[in-house]
Amino acid sequence: MVGRTRLVVFTALAAVALSGCGAAKSNSSSRASQAGPAAGKAGRPAGPPGPAAPSPAAPGAAGADSAARQATSPEMLAADQPASTFAMDVDTASYTYARGQVLDGRRPDPATVRPEEFVNAFKQGYRQPDGNGFTIQVDGARLPSTHRIGPGPVPEDGSSVRLMRVGLQTRAENPAARPDAALTFVIDVSGSMGEPGKLDMVKDALRTLVGQLRPTDAVAIVAFNDHAHALRAMTPVRSRQALLGAIDELHAGGSTNLEAGLVEGYRVARDGFRSGGTNRVILLSDGLANTGDTAPTDILSEVRAAADKQIALLGVGVGSDYGDALMEQLADHGDGFVVYVSEPAQARAVFVNQLPATLAVRALDAKVQVDFDASTVLSYRLIGYDDRALNPSQFRNDRVDGGEVGPGHAVTALYAVRLHAETGIDARVAQAHIRWQDPATREASEQSATVTVADLGGGFTDAAPRLRVCYAAAYLAEVLRGSPYGPEVRVADLAGVADKAAATLDDPDVADLAAVIRRADHLDG
Repeated sequence: MVGRTRLVVFTALAAVALSGCGAAKSNSSSRASQAGPAAGKAGRPAGPPGPAAPSPAAPGAAGADSAARQATSPEMLAADQPASTFAMDVDTASYTYARGQVLDGRRPDPATVRPEEFVNAFKQGYRQPDGNGFTIQVDGARLPSTHRIGPGPVPEDGSSVRLMRVGLQTRAENPAARPDAALTFVIDVSGSMGEPGKLDMVKDALRTLVGQLRPTDAVAIVAFNDHAHALRAMTPVRSRQALLGAIDELHAGGSTNLEAGLVEGYRVARDGFRSGGTNRVILLSDGLANTGDTAPTDILSEVRAAADKQIALLGVGVGSDYGDALMEQLADHGDGFVVYVSEPAQARAVFVNQLPATLAVRALDAKVQVDFDASTVLSYRLIGYDDRALNPSQFRNDRVDGGEVGPGHAVTALYAVRLHAETGIDARVAQAHIRWQDPATREASEQSATVTVADLGGGFTDAAPRLRVCYAAAYLAEVLRGSPYGPEVRVADLAGVADKAAATLDDPDVADLAAVIRRADHLDG
């Protein structure tokens, strides 16, 4: 799944990563379809801009450079490019990192802001399938009255632009039934990791994890700075004192040779490989590589043959000074996903609460394709997934990398869809497809769900609360990254959307989002 999955913490954080902003329950304007087996990275081709070109600068996003705006996927004419295709992504690091910076009073670098990771940082609540595939939920609503399209506000008599959500959900794992795990931790102990909130937090979380894993699980520990050292070969967790002793040996100093760390980590993981078990290399670093080979594709070329979809590369980013680009690209070319933690409580939650329950893999090379009906849809825009885009012809090419998805993961994609005038409520808007491979058999399966105009016709204030959270999170990202679509919203209005959703959901993460949005509204350019 090299291409589109990201390096991350454990398959663990999948739950967090995927617990995106889905609806806690389906409302009358949603349709859910349960996945079952079926028979049988190039970027998306450039298309013409949508009918109403957005203004070029986002309010409150001064300092966002033109490169960030050019990276935003454009509005596509459905008649010219009816299929929107992308690899699934379960990352949440972009939101967590941006959150920390905003709360510290700093504006995130636009290049580190990825809207899909903002959306997927919140719980979904989608219905789980009975088997190992996916459920698909497609729903939507009219945009709020405060949302501005082009030069004017959305008309009160109903705009042709609608918000459409495609939600995908896997079945959660029974922790007692999961295979034993062989986890190789590759830990950055360079000088920069000595800063508060880096290595100290990693050591605390690792100690807690070792106390929570099964005695029959196994852990190896590799440390790296200028060079890499195996502090502990693959060791059963029943030997906890030996593992805790290796953790205590971790001290910061020297340069950051991330390449050496991963090469040694994969050597240790291969030596301790467990057939039939879950094998993971877990990189914990601030991503500030400064010696050895620092190019992500070159680093992964050293270990890709060893991984071959058997040893996933997962990663955890730490520290206020964080190399997002390197960690994100490593994940983009590796079999895993990436998360970011900045507080001890976050780290413990990731290492202890999510990791043991989500170590298994539900789907390999998962890809999504949404086919829009040009007779109903004038244009559409996928919000985010800019570096996950695939050519439509790659959807059913099972040699093309997609995303790795774990148990209990939810993935959400948001679209802004512009309908033709006077379109009937029964008209088909789109058909959403999900395709994946079984991790054990590599057999490809596919499932689909259809959405009509009626499914997108409800008012925004009556929409599912978690759909409204998705909207607020996605457009916060658009503002922070200086997207040309950022001017369509006012940050204060987004905070109001999050506040109302939080009051309904009793979800502290959504209340925290509202606080983050309000803080972002007062950042200096």
